[in-house]
Amino acid sequence: MPQDREGPLLKAIKEAVIDFDTDNIAALCSEYLSLGLDANKAVFEGLISGMLKVGRLYEEQVYFIPEMLMCAETLYKGLELFQPHMTTSIQNANGKILIGVVEGDVHDVGKNLVKMMFQISGYEVDDLGRDVPMNVFLKTALEKDYDLICMSSMMSTTMYEMKGLIKKLKENKPYLKVMIGGSPVTKLHAIKWQADGYAPDAQKALAVVQQLLNTVKLIEEQRKQRL
Repeated sequence: MPQDREGPLLKAIKEAVIDFDTDNIAALCSEYLSLGLDANKAVFEGLISGMLKVGRLYEEQVYFIPEMLMCAETLYKGLELFQPHMTTSIQNANGKILIGVVEGDVHDVGKNLVKMMFQISGYEVDDLGRDVPMNVFLKTALEKDYDLICMSSMMSTTMYEMKGLIKKLKENKPYLKVMIGGSPVTKLHAIKWQADGYAPDAQKALAVVQQLLNTVKLIEEQRKQRL
């Protein structure tokens, strides 16, 4: 039965990403697809799950930039095979997102994983990178028409930059949705700083974004009805 092979194949795909096994990833993905199994599940529970583990290995200084790049190459090789088979509900996710790491912080592995998940799901993402000055973040967010602003910090000494940035964003665009994250950031910070969303890790960030952007869509529909 195909279902009997699903679990072992998902595990093998995940481990291929972690082990940057570019030689075998295509064969594993092709076998998975030949059994008629869910491509979305393979991407999120296989490829992405493996890359999240890679991110943790990087933070623990087990992996470094060369290993990260080889793991990413393996992931994208698998993604190229799976994307044509992903369901339209995932591929046609609607929304424009601005993402970046606040000023003073050069840790961008978590941000890159979040961005990757958004892009795979079909969202349009503009990435400001790391160590982004507040005026650059603010200027970009206000000049362009974004549905959501995502900011992160991996350092307790820089995360308070988000508080001031959220305040300025809300003063200029009260209905603009903002999500924050990063290892020192908590849900309590998000509440105190009046962020609209909070995600403790890349995996949960996607669900939060989907919820926030559905709210944006509902508000916009209600606004049009009143016109």
